[in-house]
Amino acid sequence: MDPITLQLYRHRFAGIAEEMGVTLRRTAYSPNIKERLDFSCALFDGQGKLVAQAAHIPAHLGAMPASVRTILTYFPTWEEGDVVIVNDPFEGGNHLPDITMIAPVFVGAELPVFFVASRAHHADVGGMTPGSLPLSTEIYQEGIIIPPIKLYRAGALNEDVMRLVLRNVRTPDERRGDLAAQRAAAAVGGRRLRELVATHGREEVLAYCAHLHAYSERITRATIARWPNGVYTCEDVIELIEGDQLTLIPIRVAATIAGDEVTFDFAGAAPVVHGSLNAVIAITQSACYYVMRCLIDEDVPMNAGCFAPVHVTAPANSLVNAGPPAAVAAGNVETSQRITDVVLGALAHALPDRIPAASQGTMNNLTIGGLRDNGTPFAYYETIGGGMGGGPASAGLSGVQVHMTNTLNTPVEALEIVYPFRVRQYGLRVQSGGQGRQRGGDGIVREYELLATATVTMISERRAVAPWGLAGGEAGQPGRNTLIHIDGTEEILPSKFTRRLHAGERLRVETPGGGGWGDSER
Repeated sequence: MDPITLQLYRHRFAGIAEEMGVTLRRTAYSPNIKERLDFSCALFDGQGKLVAQAAHIPAHLGAMPASVRTILTYFPTWEEGDVVIVNDPFEGGNHLPDITMIAPVFVGAELPVFFVASRAHHADVGGMTPGSLPLSTEIYQEGIIIPPIKLYRAGALNEDVMRLVLRNVRTPDERRGDLAAQRAAAAVGGRRLRELVATHGREEVLAYCAHLHAYSERITRATIARWPNGVYTCEDVIELIEGDQLTLIPIRVAATIAGDEVTFDFAGAAPVVHGSLNAVIAITQSACYYVMRCLIDEDVPMNAGCFAPVHVTAPANSLVNAGPPAAVAAGNVETSQRITDVVLGALAHALPDRIPAASQGTMNNLTIGGLRDNGTPFAYYETIGGGMGGGPASAGLSGVQVHMTNTLNTPVEALEIVYPFRVRQYGLRVQSGGQGRQRGGDGIVREYELLATATVTMISERRAVAPWGLAGGEAGQPGRNTLIHIDGTEEILPSKFTRRLHAGERLRVETPGGGGWGDSER
């Protein structure tokens, strides 16, 4: 192995994944993909091991490889031009709006030498409410469930499958366009990999895949080996809403550092809940992998080697390892954030000079859908940023996406062109970050006015329990959801709700601030 060539291959593979992402963004139809960049792209070897993943969505770190491993068990044989799609959370997905597309790459062999994959959040895949993030109690209410299935066979579109998918969504033209964009991304990835092999030879390219896996594993193990051995624990809660009843559901983790390996054990996790906060094991793994990736000192290549020394265990049919037919729409977006919080909280005992206070701890998921004046349907989805927790070295950032989401906001101009509502207010929620030697970042205020009757669903967290401070820092302010009626009266809404709103009514979302770090008087 030549170290300079190793770095060249590291950036060659990463560059292909990034170019796939650029292609997907530029050819997508929906604002959720082309404006918010709610997608991820990755490369895998012929055995399904992650070779490179672009720096897109952290929630996909463990879930994308799970999808590829699953489809390899379903399809032992492949042809040039095959394309598989899947969104089933219990077959390698994470929640139904995220549709994964996987394609083989042949380079002078009977079997695929690589696979290229993209995962994109489709703004509607059917289900109880527009936007497909409903207050569900079983997965069948959340939208169309797509098992691993070939959308294209040898380059030919399976029209029956496409008709079935499009018939079960509210915005079929948008879905068709976004699926076409994902296929375009796969085509670019496959072409670039074939060019790489044509230039350098299959033997060398595959050898450096293996070298990169080993290199990333060595760096990860060396990082863990510098941490103090021991068992470190943390507990936090998520907010379950049933009717008017709020129940705080605990999430606990024990992080065991032993030599150059770490195990995150969620033993004692609550059983699956009667709601959509359940997370599949791939999401729990993604949150743990994300934290590890943040704590590795060196600029390690993102591949399967990063995760080899990291082990995640959780009881079956629990909140953090749900099985069918559990509802999981919010587990991907909200429970993932709390899993991240408890993993960081546990490691704060071992690494007090590295771990920040809690960030906003929610994605503030908002969906709005209905019919325009001309009778055409629309479905809007957005996550809203908030405050980042202050850390040992710096104050927390304000008005940003944190941890398991890495999306942009939808620009107000783009939003108002496409959807029948307007944004009345959009700015920082001043002084919502927790006080401390390093202040927590401030949250956001975003207020929507409806211009047509629509169904509005909000799935958020940290409305009842504030993001915690650390090392003597104060908690950030919890978030708040407010409905402003046409007559100007205000109604405080819970963290999770579905309401039918009318033209002229407004929804104001105030997101949490981050926790402060350190005693401000010291």
